[in-house]
Amino acid sequence: MKKDIHPTNYRLVVFKDISLDKAWLGKSTANTKETIVWEDGKEYPLIKLEISNESHPFYTGKMKYVDTAGRIDKFKKKYTKKSKATASNEENKQ
Repeated sequence: MKKDIHPTNYRLVVFKDISLDKAWLGKSTANTKETIVWEDGKEYPLIKLEISNESHPFYTGKMKYVDTAGRIDKFKKKYTKKSKATASNEENKQ
């Protein structure tokens, strides 16, 4: 194994699955500006996750619709506009 390629600044952080509102304490080097007071009364950095092993269909065996930020609607809206613009351009050329 190569030496000095892995980070050494691991610290305790709280991971929170926002789709289930479930949190746990772990270690990470990821940067975050948010913090949370944990069950032990100490304040830890907070890393929000949209999906984790607690909510992922592979681990749970259940399909669950997760659209926390309206991404599907944004996608449809964005590409509906483009497809309409393309169709009107083609009509103007004929």
